[in-house]
Order: sequence, then C-alpha cells, then structure tokens
Amino acid sequence: MASEFARQKLRAARAEILRGLRAMRERGPSQIQFWFIALAIGIAAGFAALLFRAGIEALQSLLYGTDDVAYLHTFAESLPWYWILAIPIIGGAVVGQILHRFTPDARVRSVADVIEGAAMQDGRVEGRAGVASALASLITLSTGGSSGREGPVVHMAAVISSWVSKKLDAGGITGRDLLGCAVAAAVSASFNAPIAGALFALEVVLRHFALHAFAPIVIASVAGTVINRLYFGDVTEFTLPADSSVLAFYVELPAFLILGLVCGGVAAALMRAIFIGEDLASHVQRKYALARWARPMIAGALLGALAIGFPHIIGVGYETTSRALTGQLLLQEAIIFAVIKVIAVAITIGGRMGGGVFSPSLMVGALTGLAFGTIATGIFPEVSGANTLYALAGMGAVAAAVLGAPISTTLIVFELTGDWQTAIAVMVAVSMSTAIGSKLVHRSFFLTQLERRNVHLAAGPQAYLLSMFRIEPLMKRRGEEGSPEEETLWELVQEGTYVDANGTLEAAMPVFERTGVRFLPVVRLSGEATPPELLGSLRHVDALKAYNRALAATAAEEHS
Repeated sequence: MASEFARQKLRAARAEILRGLRAMRERGPSQIQFWFIALAIGIAAGFAALLFRAGIEALQSLLYGTDDVAYLHTFAESLPWYWILAIPIIGGAVVGQILHRFTPDARVRSVADVIEGAAMQDGRVEGRAGVASALASLITLSTGGSSGREGPVVHMAAVISSWVSKKLDAGGITGRDLLGCAVAAAVSASFNAPIAGALFALEVVLRHFALHAFAPIVIASVAGTVINRLYFGDVTEFTLPADSSVLAFYVELPAFLILGLVCGGVAAALMRAIFIGEDLASHVQRKYALARWARPMIAGALLGALAIGFPHIIGVGYETTSRALTGQLLLQEAIIFAVIKVIAVAITIGGRMGGGVFSPSLMVGALTGLAFGTIATGIFPEVSGANTLYALAGMGAVAAAVLGAPISTTLIVFELTGDWQTAIAVMVAVSMSTAIGSKLVHRSFFLTQLERRNVHLAAGPQAYLLSMFRIEPLMKRRGEEGSPEEETLWELVQEGTYVDANGTLEAAMPVFERTGVRFLPVVRLSGEATPPELLGSLRHVDALKAYNRALAATAAEEHS
C-alpha cells in the first residue's frame, strides 16, 4: 500500500515537472525560474571549469613527473631534452586527430565563437565541435602548449548553456542571457574572480550592460566562485610582496601613462604575431599539401624545440608570471622571456593546438611591466615605488588591450592578486593601453579574429545585422501581388543588377545604394554555363523594414 502511494506521488511529481518544462518552453521562464536556471548553469559551468583545470594539472603531473605543477617550469629544467621535445609532439599529434575527426574545419573553438554565438545565433554555439575543442585544449595545455585555459573553459560553458537553451526552446534574449550566465560562472570558477567573471560576460560576450541580465549573471558567477573555493580555498592566484603596492608619489603617475602606451604596443604585437603565425601556418599547409591533423603536430615540434632552452613557455605560465610580480627576474630575463613567450603563443594558436590568450597576455604584461619598472625606477629612484607595481599594472594593461575589456580586466587583476591599493596606477595604464590597442586592431583580439572570418561585429549591430537576413524569405515571388513586371526584372538582370537568393541583405543593400533602384531581381545561380533563374524581387522598402525591426529589437534588449 505504501509503495503504491509512493509510486503515485512520483508519477504526480514527474507530471508536474513535465508541465513546468512545457510551460517554460511555451511562455519562457519567469524571473524567479530564470534565477534558479542561472544558478544551475552556474554550478554546472563551475564544475566544468574545475574539472578542466584539475585535468590539466593531473596530466601535466603525469607527463612531466612533478608533484607540484605550480613549479613545472623550474622542474622541467632538470628533465632530459628529448623528453621536453617529445611531449609537445605527442600532444600535437593527438590534438590533430581530435580536431580532424570531430570538427568540420580542424579549428579550435574559443571565445570569439562564443561572442559570435551571442550576437548572431541566439546564444548558441556548436556542441560537437565545442566538446572536441575543449578536449584538444586540455591536451595542448598539458603537453607543452603555450596558451591559456580561459578560451576553452568559456566555450565549454557555452556548450552547456546552448544545451539548456535548446531544451527550453529559448528565444534570442533568453538564450543570450543563459550564455552570459555560463560564461560568468566559468571565468569565476577558473580564476576565483566573481566580480570580473560577471563583468567579463557582460562586457566581452554580450557586449552590453542590460539590467535584466545582471542579476542572473551575478548569481551564476557567485555559484562558479563557490565551486572554485570549495576545492582550492579562499586564496588568490598570485601572492605579491608586501611593498609591491607602494606608489611613491603622484609625480610617478606619468610613468604609468607611458607604461600604458608601451603595453598597448606590446599587446598589438602579441595579437599580430598570432595572426601572422596563423597565416604563415595556413600558407605552409596549402603549399606542401599537409594533412589537417599534421599542423598541430608540427607546431608541437617547434614548441618542444623552443622549450628546451626556455621551459617557461610550457603551459599557462603562472610560475613565470608570479616571479615577475614578485621581482625575481632580471631586466634581461624579463625582456627575453616576453619575446619568447609571444613567439610560443603564436606557434601554439597559429598551429591550431588550442587554448586561449588571456593567461599569455597576463604573463607578457607582467614581464613588460617589470622590465619597464626596472628601467624607470633605476632612472628616477627618488620618486619611484617598487618595480613590481609596474609589473602588476603591465599585467592588466596588456590583458585589457588584448581582450578589449578594460573594466573586467582591471577587476580580474585585483582579484587574482588580492591587492586593491594599486587602483590608480593600474587604471591609468589600462586606459592608455586599451586606447592604443583598439586603434591598432579591430578593438580586440576576439573581434579581430571574427573580422578575419568576415564576421563584422566590431562595428556594432548596424554592420552585422544585415548578414543575418537571407534574401529569399524577404522577397516577393514572381506573379505575387506587388511584384514588378517580369520584363522589367529581366532587363535589370541583363544589366547585371540582381542579387542571389542565397545571399543576405549585406550583399543587397550596397546594390540598392549604388544603383538607386526601388527593387532588385532575385535569381538562383546554378553555374557559369547556366543562365540565372528568376525567382522574384526584393523591394528596398522591405529590406529597410526588416533591418529597422532588428535594430529596434537590439536596442530594446540592450536598454532593458
């Protein structure tokens, strides 16, 4: 009797849950429901980030034979040269096979793809390719790849939110908010930085600060941080010396302005080195008809050869970053290590091995700041504080320019170090570096990556929204009421004034602007030897109406 009663209760509970899910799919989640969903996504993304980090450390410990991966670079100096060379080659071979088999283009997905998903795909990203990219990046960072873990962690979290959005049949705004929650939790869990995690999701991924998104994103970010602290404790990533935050006098602030300018140039050099590495690797791959899976393996061989002399390039690089922040490197070492690190990052990402750019930019920035500070404090010792303060400011300045995120990067530097007394110096350097860096690329590394794929997000919604509207659904069919005479349409086709039905408004609007016509013939192109097939016409007014509705919806979301 009791068992039958229990079964009835379970069936009733199951039916209630199913009704609730059906109601959420049909009407969307209420605010309270959405907050609980954000909490669940935050917990899931937090555990994903935690497992990713733990997996890297476990695999590094196994392959390099060290019990403390925090001092991996120091330990690697004692390993045989052939083992330092072999590990990245093996890792690259495995990464190449994973990407070749499970992604359509053998390319690792990262933050740029998440930004594109937020802007143009209702907050969705690729699932299969995303999981493969996360596994490839884990192996890359464990086997000597010189990149960061934030890129794969962010995309992995986006895969989780995309799955939830699909189950809820979430619309564009809801899907983007869920994506923001996942990203915030992943960044927070990865770096123990709840404030910066939330702002990173808003500033970098969603690219707006709408109030409706703030509360759920903060909930998810806090959840991710709790997951991190339950495992690692309430500790900062870096520990600074006691005198590192001493700003000698306000007369020293102009030095941080100059440091910001230098860091902006260094950030641009880092980004351009990566793009040059990608272009060069693609050229070599085409010229010698190399298999897709061979590209990461060759990159691994180059990294292994480089790591024999400079083991500090292995992995995320927090040991070297910590040594720079504590002033344990000489001027010559800081400069050489920064240059070698830039080369190593270009090889890793250009070779399609996986990983992100945030951790490398922190390391390059800390080394740049230390070198600058050593010189500045040597020239003006009477009005100078500690050179490690310049390392801290440089770390934030280079990272901010690379990410195009001055607010969240400034906060994440504070949260990584636990030092809130250096705000003025860091903010001065960050503001200058971001201003310089954004002029030398398309605002940030991620937006420049997308621009290189002809995805124009850097210019704002007015640029990329046109590419989201296909011509065929907007056109009037032949013979439909309001459609122009076919003879008139054929005359325009003969003049070469027409658009492809498979194209978008991004292709059609310049034709309207150039010709001044009120409508364009819409054709289907089957090949050079086959004449175009006339399908209908696209009116200028219909294209403008669709575009204006999209702009209005975007503005409403960003100010809601």
